[in-house]
Amino acid sequence: MNAELPGLDQLRELPLPAPVSYWPQTWGWAVLALLLAVVAGGLALRGLRRWRRNRYRRKALSELGQIEAAAASDPLAARGLPALLKRTALAAQAPGGKAAPLTGEAWAAWLARNGPPLPGDGARLLATLAYGPDAAVRTLDPAEVRRLLAAARHWMERHHVAA
Repeated sequence: MNAELPGLDQLRELPLPAPVSYWPQTWGWAVLALLLAVVAGGLALRGLRRWRRNRYRRKALSELGQIEAAAASDPLAARGLPALLKRTALAAQAPGGKAAPLTGEAWAAWLARNGPPLPGDGARLLATLAYGPDAAVRTLDPAEVRRLLAAARHWMERHHVAA
């Protein structure tokens, strides 16, 4: 009976199969991987260009935050808003844009055409902030100034960047 059964010393380990390669076995998968890498690189490049193009917007929003914080305690601090809006509009345009010479209602209409509109009397408020005497700025309704600052923030975040 012992002659029929092999002993434990005669048993051997079963060989393991060869490891599975991570490299694709067909050319189709390699081409697909290459296409995906090209698309991912293109999207990354596009995102980088967009981020660089919007640098002026980030700086303008940062400066607007400073104006908002200062205007909460001192109404004269809001005087920087018209110049900030103009600089932002000029930075967003291609060279030779049409926003530079605009003032008053024409300026407010340009702002409305190129982004979300300002409140109904935004042109008057901007003119008062830019050119009015200090006494006129101090008599402005703080709620109106806050609405104008919020509308300016909305415009800066949403306006169209010229190509």
